[in-house]
Amino acid sequence: MDVNEVLQFVDRLVVEHTGKHLDDVQRAVVEGTWQRQTYDEISQKCHVSKNYVTQVGSELWQLLSAALDENIKKTNFISTIERIYIASSENSNIYQIYGNNNHFSYPQALNEASPSNDRKKSNSTPQSKSPLLDLTLAPQVINFYSRDSELKTLDDWIFNQKTRLVAVLGVSGIGKTTLVKRFVDVNSTNFEVIIWKSLKYPKSLEFLTEDLLQVCQVEAKATIDDRLKQLLDLLTEKKCLIVLDDVQNIFLPGEFAGQYQPKYQDYQNFFKLITEIEHQSTLILLSQEQCAEMDCLDRELYPIKSLDLSGLNDVELLKGTGLKNEESWLNLIKLYEGNPVYLKNVAGLIKNIFDGQVADFLGENHLLITQDMPLPQLLNRLSPIEKQVILALSKFDQPVTREDLIQALDLSSMDLIQGLQSLQKRYLVRKITGEKVRFNLSPVFREYVRSCGEGSQQR
Repeated sequence: MDVNEVLQFVDRLVVEHTGKHLDDVQRAVVEGTWQRQTYDEISQKCHVSKNYVTQVGSELWQLLSAALDENIKKTNFISTIERIYIASSENSNIYQIYGNNNHFSYPQALNEASPSNDRKKSNSTPQSKSPLLDLTLAPQVINFYSRDSELKTLDDWIFNQKTRLVAVLGVSGIGKTTLVKRFVDVNSTNFEVIIWKSLKYPKSLEFLTEDLLQVCQVEAKATIDDRLKQLLDLLTEKKCLIVLDDVQNIFLPGEFAGQYQPKYQDYQNFFKLITEIEHQSTLILLSQEQCAEMDCLDRELYPIKSLDLSGLNDVELLKGTGLKNEESWLNLIKLYEGNPVYLKNVAGLIKNIFDGQVADFLGENHLLITQDMPLPQLLNRLSPIEKQVILALSKFDQPVTREDLIQALDLSSMDLIQGLQSLQKRYLVRKITGEKVRFNLSPVFREYVRSCGEGSQQR
């Protein structure tokens, strides 16, 4: 039982008992306790006082004790939850939500979902019965800001245009997972099956298809070809939504963006099948990198859509962070490209070093990088050519032309073009059109490259 399963399990209990989901601090208490952290360590992680975390923990243990009729404390939380979870999982590990009552129970077998030789394509909308949900690895959305237009776009693509494959793309921390989970929460009754899987630790396509079929209580056949047919039958007979998060992890690090690792090469054919075979379901891919299967020049022929997420520009992002000088918040948001993860990390720094004074921080006139920003992982995935291009771009404060880069680099024109294209597919470089096409490196990533001295290491 991993921490994600624990969070999902406890959240279900809390919802059933109170009608509310776990909040951020409660989730931190559950996660930290499961990882045997002290309240002091948990408080540092979520940037609140130890006393507050202790109070939240005490109330949570009381709530769980009442919900389970057990005496639950921080000291026995792990052993008690493991015992109860194992006991409750003997029948099934999939839960359903019924209506607005937040009542959880185990689903009956999806007999009608079993493939049949005489199946017919169904264009009808899902019936009113509750959907089959497997959202164990999906995050809980606490706050949702300024993505209403993106939600409407997803709604139009999936329900009106019947798009079979949707890619939601953007740099790490930009809000891809939050957006799609919000879409799932809003539209859960519009599907018959919703499954959320993470490729943070990639699995073979053979294992994934078996897992998907098992969730739907369909016995997987022996070969991958047969399993794919079973899955496509299911996608045709049922209106399903399958979400794959962290898809970039099936791509090769150290190569141009979107190149499959050999052991995951069959995902390429899987994505093609999803778009080429007619069915009524949708596969959503969340990725920091774009591959060829996530885009299509002939959009009339293949139902593929890509949604590129940019940063947010909403002061609500910083509400509840304890920062001061609200009139300066938009400047801070712009400085960190509206990336929620960057802003969360720098907010902690401002609180600790500048006593929450945003104006004082901005007065430093310097973009500071924190250790928790997910920038090293991005750099490590770049190809050698991309690293050379990044190094050259990091020396310019303004957008530059391809001719400028040719002068600055010892690369062939073709290598430079491929490097720029790949960096755009990673959302680290932005193309600016005008009288001349120019390229601009992400300001945060530029500062990271400069500060870590990566340039001297790559020469």
